[in-house]
Amino acid sequence: MRLSVKEFQAWEHKCITLLGMSGVGKTRLANLLRRHNWFHYSGDYRIGTRYLDEPILDHIKAQAMQVPALRDLLRTDSIYISNNITVDNLHPVSSFLGKLGNPERGGLGLSEFKRRQDLHRTAEIAAMKDVPEFIRKAQAIYGYRHFVNDAGGSVCELDDPEALRVLAEHTLIVYLKATTNDEQALIRRAERNPKPLYYREAFLEEQLALYLRERGASYVAQIDPDDFVRWMFPRLFASRVPRYEAIAKQYGYVVSTADTSKIDDEADFLRLIERALAQTVGA
Repeated sequence: MRLSVKEFQAWEHKCITLLGMSGVGKTRLANLLRRHNWFHYSGDYRIGTRYLDEPILDHIKAQAMQVPALRDLLRTDSIYISNNITVDNLHPVSSFLGKLGNPERGGLGLSEFKRRQDLHRTAEIAAMKDVPEFIRKAQAIYGYRHFVNDAGGSVCELDDPEALRVLAEHTLIVYLKATTNDEQALIRRAERNPKPLYYREAFLEEQLALYLRERGASYVAQIDPDDFVRWMFPRLFASRVPRYEAIAKQYGYVVSTADTSKIDDEADFLRLIERALAQTVGA
């Protein structure tokens, strides 16, 4: 969606998609806007509660079945297991996605890892295509005036033109571009706390071959899962930047994390978007 500043200001029910790497501040902005009559749509929350709910529960149950006392209770229907996913607690989703590597260190084999990655990709595409219906619900059912789509960091990896078309048709896409300092901070954070990530299959295979050669390993089970994530993160970041930029160039706008970090309220946010629109028109 492309708008002039005046069109944006006159837009009665503003709908915005925030795009960028996890950690750049999308959720902080969405939470801030939620206090100002904006419906906060979390792509990852939708993925976990709607499209990966059953696979996540199956994963948890499989872990529980390895504990004799829990196995007996589950098999006799004496207990039940449910997800407690919230917008602020998406750990079950990342736990299901998992890390590649040595199973004795909590890693997954390549085929199972790819299976979960594919399930996540399918779920994320569906979650983004759900945005128009949730825009309707936000207004008709919940009475929110505006809508913000807090998209997952891997949206740029989906290679699904229809999902992007849907977002561009119904929302203003805003890419939060990390400054060099913020990028390095994200890399340091990933090194301290390596978390499961989504990788395009072609990218995964290419980088996995390089990693195995560099580490002198022959197969996936020799991989330390956390070491692989640490090694992959800066490479993944670098590969995603041109993808984000291409989406913003075709469909949306770019703002810097140096500017978004200064936003304290809705008025600050709206002014920043207006500047981005004005700069694009003048470019």
